[in-house]
Formats: sequence, structure tokens, C-alpha cells
Amino acid sequence: MKTATRRTLLLAGLLLGLPATAGEPIALFNGKNLDGWHAYLSQHGVSRDEVWSVQDGILVCRGRPIGYLYTDRAFQDFRLVVEWRWAPGAKPSNSGILLRIQDPPKPLPRCLEAQLQHGNAGDAYGFHGMEIDGDPARKIDVQGGDFTGHILGVKKMKPAEKPAGEWNRHEIELKGDRLTIRLNGELVNEATGCTVASGPIGLQSEGGPVQFRKVEIT
Repeated sequence: MKTATRRTLLLAGLLLGLPATAGEPIALFNGKNLDGWHAYLSQHGVSRDEVWSVQDGILVCRGRPIGYLYTDRAFQDFRLVVEWRWAPGAKPSNSGILLRIQDPPKPLPRCLEAQLQHGNAGDAYGFHGMEIDGDPARKIDVQGGDFTGHILGVKKMKPAEKPAGEWNRHEIELKGDRLTIRLNGELVNEATGCTVASGPIGLQSEGGPVQFRKVEIT
């Protein structure tokens, strides 16, 4: 089958809610608008477009109020590439890539997270009882409050975040209960025992301006 034809069929399958064929990358962010994305925000009177916008092909997040942008499709096993940076001239802050998001919606939902917080990019967490396990020397197990619920996590092996204002590249692989995170080409985290479930992928609004230019899933 010709590549162009195969891609057309895959995109049609996405629109119909059919499973995607393994091995074919799909751009979740089209560089033009927010088609295929929804938002949940802690301040319900604030619209998605007040927080998230597309400017010159870049997905821009204001960072306030707290919440997340999420895909209209659910995914379980995948390879996800996300390119992101702290907004030039702004103070680095906090954000995250949310994985296997579960109901009910809340400012920080039950999910796995690939952390983007400045200084902690590469950490991995499970919130509201979402399971995650790994190297005992790097594990976190905290009974958090209403916002996070029970927090399980695995800290990064080493730092690999670029200076503020420069583009970073997260490569995330989730297969069954195994999670691998590479940041800027460096293996920074491996986890096991992750809750296996299907759910949307999300980008977090939490603190300050952050930008994304690629969100691609295989």
C-alpha cells in the first residue's frame, strides 16, 4: 500500500474512532488549530481558548488557571514525542504530559504524568492511586491532598533539561505496565508496574507560560 494512501486510511480511522495501525506516527497537534483537543480548567467560567492558543504554528499555554488540554481519543500503548519549551523571557514554571487520563475530570485527574516542572523534567508520577513502580532508590510514595490524591512516583536518573527558552524533546514509550522516558536523547527514567488502562493524553496548565510545537503519537 502506498504511504499516502495508508496515512489517509489511518487518519480516517482516527476520525471514526477505530484503532490506529501500529508503527504509523500521527500528529495530534496540527500546527494550525485545536481540532481534536478539549480542555478541563479549575475555573469553569474560563474558556479553553483563553488559556490555550496557536500562534505561528506553536501551541501556547498561558499556565493559569490550573487544568489540562486533552485529546478526544484514548490511547493505551504508544510512543509519544512532545517538543516543548518555557516561553522565552518568562520564568520557568510547571507543566506536565498526562498519560492514560481517567474519569472523573478534575484539575489534576487520575493519570500517569511525565513531569515537565523546571528542575524535575524527567520525573514520572501516578496521581489519585494510579500505580507506578521502579528503582527503590528513586521511588516516591506520598499521601497527598485532594489535588493529587495518593502520589506514587519514580524520580529521574539524571537531569537533561535544556536552558529556559530552548526547545526540549520528550520521547515517551508506554507498553503494558512499562514506561520509558527519554529527554533530549538521554534515557532519564524507566518505570514498571504502571496501571494499564486506555485514556486520553493531556498537556498541563499549571503555573506559567509553556509552549509546544510537536505532539506526535505512534
